[in-house]
Amino acid sequence: MLLAIDVGNTNIVLGVFDGQALVESWRLQTVRDRTSDELGLLVSGLFARASLVESRVTGIAIASVVPPLTSTMAEMVGRYFNQHALVVDPVQNTGMPILYDHPSEVGADRVVSAIGAFEQYGRKGEPLIVCDFGTATTLDAVNARGEYLGGAICPGVTISADALFQRAARLPRIDVRKPATAIGRTTVGAMESGLFYGYVGMVEGLVRRIAAELGGRPVCVATGGLAAVISPETSLIDHVDPDLTLKGLKIVWDRNASRR
Repeated sequence: MLLAIDVGNTNIVLGVFDGQALVESWRLQTVRDRTSDELGLLVSGLFARASLVESRVTGIAIASVVPPLTSTMAEMVGRYFNQHALVVDPVQNTGMPILYDHPSEVGADRVVSAIGAFEQYGRKGEPLIVCDFGTATTLDAVNARGEYLGGAICPGVTISADALFQRAARLPRIDVRKPATAIGRTTVGAMESGLFYGYVGMVEGLVRRIAAELGGRPVCVATGGLAAVISPETSLIDHVDPDLTLKGLKIVWDRNASRR
């Protein structure tokens, strides 16, 4: 069994693979000052609830964009699983060439998701775009040779909703959802329209511009919390995979098997 851990700015997502199958996954809130013992007890409780035996885990892979938690998570793995985790380094151990001007700047989650998308959904001779609707909305481009090129980073839709509430005195805090009409006839309706359809338009615009630079007809794969909500509103997204990053972690782990 492999335990894959994706440490994001908003959530920590954990998945357990039995062979090639993802048999269980969980989502925890990211709390930067949690200790290794707190994390260990949380993970142990999740394993117990799912009737999974921790001793069956023979490997652990971590992708983290939260530096304070990277070492804490690795310490938890050592104490509670008695193992040394594979911590993803986009430059050193993913197996995907990084053509970023400064490769060390790219987030591990972006590269891992790109790997998962390219291996599962890539078409021979065609480039690929990954849209991740997380804390930030990111779009990442992979060329037909499987090389990571870069992409775009935008404020996440939830960040935008919070900013409207915090910076405009008369605007309420709202949840992000599809409104009945694009023409909002209340303040809340107008905000819902702007946030939802505004994000659909932004994503479509960026996908088209990135596709034009890539050439051909790129495969577009969406992941992240709002992927299932946004994707039905555009014909430009070909696949939705909420477990894309976990699957990418499994691929990275397998690629490093010979080193281990």
